[in-house]
Amino acid sequence: MSYSKTASLGYLALLFAVVVFLNLLFTGNGQLFNVGYFLTATTPYMWAVLGCALSVGLSVLGAAWGIYITGVSLVGAAVKTPRIRTKNLISIIFCEVVAIYGLIIAIIFTSKITYAEPDLVGQVWSRQAYFSGYALFWSGLTVGLSNLFCGVCVGTTGATCVIADAADGQLFVKVLIIEIFGSIVGLFGLIIGLLMSAKATEFEFAPA
Repeated sequence: MSYSKTASLGYLALLFAVVVFLNLLFTGNGQLFNVGYFLTATTPYMWAVLGCALSVGLSVLGAAWGIYITGVSLVGAAVKTPRIRTKNLISIIFCEVVAIYGLIIAIIFTSKITYAEPDLVGQVWSRQAYFSGYALFWSGLTVGLSNLFCGVCVGTTGATCVIADAADGQLFVKVLIIEIFGSIVGLFGLIIGLLMSAKATEFEFAPA
């Protein structure tokens, strides 16, 4: 029985984590394996910036993936059926819109990241600052993953639309409707990301 490369890397990462955990546990340093300490020791700016990066990065990845899937089918089918070249470019546009969703969210998130400087040495972040950082992180991850899968969905449907149009021109509109519904998935992620990050406030330190 053989495993894929991805599964093998996942098993190795899990094995490494288990070994590290058991080493800390049996050497009397189990308190170092503290997720809560990691979440509070890291600055909220890191989580907020990661949310922006994931929003843009995963959205662009989904758009590029979709354009690749559709573009290959379009170029190949257009060699034999040149009439499909122009109108099937709408599938490429649908894929590109996915990247624009992520860019819009990242721009909105960056406007919420404000600079804060501690008044005293050792001053800690406020609860609102931690909430803002986590909210922007998970919002960005939600938008990025939604757009990633949306790009793959639109790209695959667009490639099918190209092949169907090449075989029968009357099938173009019917398959295009399915593609439109697939592109709405990215819009759902955009809306949820805006709702999740709506209550993110300015970054500030707790009063001394």
